[in-house]
Amino acid sequence: MDRTRTLTAMDEVHMAAKLADLKEEHYRNTLALSTIIELLVDKGILTREEVERKATELDSFMAHPPYPMA
Repeated sequence: MDRTRTLTAMDEVHMAAKLADLKEEHYRNTLALSTIIELLVDKGILTREEVERKATELDSFMAHPPYPMA
């Protein structure tokens, strides 16, 4: 496999479009998750503290973030 291949202008356009699609998908997933959490808290099924505790617990399992958090 030739790893020295340079990107064409069209390759860059496609890459930018894919990135935009990922950002839109990330936004939609974040919105859906936030909505579910808000509903669970509003209905008294969970408290914000329980959600935060569980998020901290799950986050501790990750040795390194999948991407830099800047």
